[in-house]
Amino acid sequence: MNEENEKEEEMMEEESFADLLRESLVKPARFEPGKKIKARIVKISAEWIFIDLGGKSEGYLEAKEFLDEEGNLSVREGDWLEAYFLSSDNNELRFTTRISGGQAGLNFLEEAWANGIPVEGLVEKEIKGGFEIKIAGGLRGFCPFSQMGLQREVSAKDLPGSHLSFRITQYDEKGRNIVLSNRAVLEEERQKQRDEQKGFLREGDRVRGTISSIHNFGAFVKIGVVEGLIPISEIGWDRVEDINEVLVAGQEVEVVALKLDWENNRLSFSLKKALPDPWESVEKDFVQGSRHSGEVTRLTNFGAFVSLAPGIEGLLHISRLGSGKRIKHPHEVLAKGQTVEVKIDNVDGVNKRISLSLAGGEDQQETEADISKYVNENRPMGTLADLLKAKFQEKNKK
Repeated sequence: MNEENEKEEEMMEEESFADLLRESLVKPARFEPGKKIKARIVKISAEWIFIDLGGKSEGYLEAKEFLDEEGNLSVREGDWLEAYFLSSDNNELRFTTRISGGQAGLNFLEEAWANGIPVEGLVEKEIKGGFEIKIAGGLRGFCPFSQMGLQREVSAKDLPGSHLSFRITQYDEKGRNIVLSNRAVLEEERQKQRDEQKGFLREGDRVRGTISSIHNFGAFVKIGVVEGLIPISEIGWDRVEDINEVLVAGQEVEVVALKLDWENNRLSFSLKKALPDPWESVEKDFVQGSRHSGEVTRLTNFGAFVSLAPGIEGLLHISRLGSGKRIKHPHEVLAKGQTVEVKIDNVDGVNKRISLSLAGGEDQQETEADISKYVNENRPMGTLADLLKAKFQEKNKK
């Protein structure tokens, strides 16, 4: 046993030595100002965040870059982040997610323009065509109205005094002519978040969102940073004529992802599929032969549809209408919105079909059958008109 243990220790020492040798041969990566990297956070101190660059190399960023509006740190050790290389001082590699004020920012402002590094700026005032922005080193830039934000959600009068991130889109005259875009930064952030959502959102998933706008063809729901359409046919199990009677902008809803076409940015969701399907209990709720009251919702050439409950419609076939008389269209007997009493003739829960007849219609059918029988049995006793008259007189006496 001792020999085996000694061999194992020797093998482990050889492997450790080999690992150290490989690491010693790895040349530290060279970084040019503006180079973008993705690295893992290995340590967080009060002022600095240290990241692993591989090959025993580490870089650092200012912790204040990751403070939220309430002053809380938004990252933890082990998280991954993206940053830009700024400078090297005594083999210490400094990175940033954006260039802020101060002389260091001025030194790297041109690199920020050349390499697409975001810069931090203070919106000072509104001027003709946009806003004047104070950026690194006391320089000033210009941000057009069209490049401030993704949408005009914030009033122009509320923006002065705001600290925002910008992308330098034009850098001329050694920094005397700088054009900025806040929208470019926000679009990049939104695309990153969209890609993250794309990674975990699947068709059939239940998700929560907020109604962003309502139209006559459906409602748009915002889920995270993406928007999708709830078609009017997917608003509810019952027929919806006016979406505004069901939904309002800003309302939180639970929906099911129907189709996710990320390439064409066409995402569709269903509100009704997140609700219980009324057809699952239809055979228990609407027993064959039972009578119910319903509203006529549609009139077609072959019959009338009657709403029995939210999401449940039955068909009154045209042959069931007219009280024995032949009619050409259901509107000769019924009107849309009319309340009628119906009888359940047949229920097909699998195919979601219910056949109906007018309640009391069977009495009319029985009367016709009785008359026919009466006529056949008493044909020698007179004309058909006489027989019908006698039959009705007999029933009235009863």
